[in-house]
Amino acid sequence: MGEGEVPVGAVVEHDGEVIARAHNLREGLDDPTAHAEMLVLREAARKLGRWRSTGATLFVTLEPCAMCAGALVLARIDRLVFGCADPKGGACGSVFDIVREPRLNHRIEVVRGVFEEQCQSVLKQFFEERRAENGAGKRL
Repeated sequence: MGEGEVPVGAVVEHDGEVIARAHNLREGLDDPTAHAEMLVLREAARKLGRWRSTGATLFVTLEPCAMCAGALVLARIDRLVFGCADPKGGACGSVFDIVREPRLNHRIEVVRGVFEEQCQSVLKQFFEERRAENGAGKRL
């Protein structure tokens, strides 16, 4: 991952094959929407030749935020598998549950906690290092 990027990675699987992979690039692209999920959805759409990703599963290390959860619904992803929950901003069951909102026209099957400890460990280490670099008292 690029310098200073929160270590979140995502892949899209379709028909048993990984068709797209991405990681966060917000810092590198100076783009607030360059989350791993957004980037991998774009790549999957290119590979599939359509914007609908029906029949696909998205795997990601951290529970998607509201923006990404909304994009997953719009892309018609069938299944979401994520590593660790995001109790401050997760929108797939933690803070919100956009991907299973009954008022929307598509709902996504969610599998949470896959390699949870490993995903939490990588994220925790990243933020501990960032705090140490920026002074222990500063919030990121």
